[in-house]
Amino acid sequence: MWLLRSLGMILPAVCSAFLAGCSPAEETGPVVLAAASMQEGLTASTTAWSAEGHLPPVLSFASSAAVARQASQGAPADIVVTSDDRWMNWLAERGGIAGMPVPLVANGLVVVAGRNGSAAGSLAAFAKDPSAGRLAIGEPESVPAGEFARIALQNMGLWNVLSPRLAPGENVRASLALVERGEAAMGIVYASDAAASDKVRIVQRIAPSMHPPIVYYAALTANSQDEDAADLLDFLTSAEGRAYLLERGFVKP
Repeated sequence: MWLLRSLGMILPAVCSAFLAGCSPAEETGPVVLAAASMQEGLTASTTAWSAEGHLPPVLSFASSAAVARQASQGAPADIVVTSDDRWMNWLAERGGIAGMPVPLVANGLVVVAGRNGSAAGSLAAFAKDPSAGRLAIGEPESVPAGEFARIALQNMGLWNVLSPRLAPGENVRASLALVERGEAAMGIVYASDAAASDKVRIVQRIAPSMHPPIVYYAALTANSQDEDAADLLDFLTSAEGRAYLLERGFVKP
């Protein structure tokens, strides 16, 4: 009798634990592939959208080249956001988006150094000192932030002297991290990235005339399956949705 009573108490608990382990995963909303520099702003904007009663979206961040390639290869994504038109056009040419891409926000380039470091006061001064250390930028052949930085350095007459001292990163956040950790004396990143870090300070703002306009684009992917994806895209490009990005160092496109 004692054994039967014990089993009667144990079995329901075991069954409940088993059923809980077999319960379906939590439902999620649209999947968004976005440029690494969008992390804080896009997270804040999509959180506000979810608060209106939508399932929370899944956000994945990488370089614009990486997210464009992922989308082109059929990754299960609903929205893609790139930090330039080159990779969005590249994706469009391969049938990876539905409809026209929408300008989302714009950005600028800044030169940063460690908050407590003793870096030079400008890129020009940094370039004159061969022992001043390395300059972190995005990979200049594929990462938009690196391409913009390369063009800016060329237009400023500093590319030839600084190119041997570059520390290229796989995305702009990787470049920022090198400066934060002191592995690069200075770095060129987006203004929004500098605003997101309390470990760096802005040494110099690069004039917009030194590089092409930095405009982020968003679009639905061609294989989007989420019925809320279009609504999320509309929110992100609305005044309300953009406000969360503008608060974090971005500007209107």
